[in-house]
Amino acid sequence: QVQLVESGGGSVQAGGSLRLSCAAFGYTYSIDCMAWFRQAPGKEREGVAAIYTAGGSTFYADSVKGRFTVSQDNAKNTLYLQMNSLKPEDTAMYYCAATYDCDSASPLYEDDYNYWGQGTQVTVSS
Repeated sequence: QVQLVESGGGSVQAGGSLRLSCAAFGYTYSIDCMAWFRQAPGKEREGVAAIYTAGGSTFYADSVKGRFTVSQDNAKNTLYLQMNSLKPEDTAMYYCAATYDCDSASPLYEDDYNYWGQGTQVTVSS
C-alpha cells in the first residue's frame, strides 16, 4: 500500500510559476512509475507528466512540454512538478499517482495507476 499527499497548489497569474509536491508513504520501494494527472471542471482527467522511479526517465503530455518539469527526490520519497509559464487552461485539480507496474510505452495510461492522492487545486488567472 502507498499513501500519497500533494501540496503546493494555489492561485497564480498567467505566466507565473508553481511547484507541486507529492510525498509518498508506505511500501514505496517497489514503485515503478509516479505521475501527475489533472482534471478541469467538466473535463476528463488527463495525464500531465510521469517519471520512471528507477532510472529517472520522464514523459510529458504535449500540452506541457517545455513548461513543466517532473522530478523526484528518492531520499525524501517525494515527487515534484515544477510548472512555469502557466496558462489559464492549466487550471485544474492536480493529482499525484503511483503504480508498481507502468506501461513503458505509455506511462501516462491512467488505468495503470493504483494509488492516488487527494489532489491539489491550481488556478491560473488571465
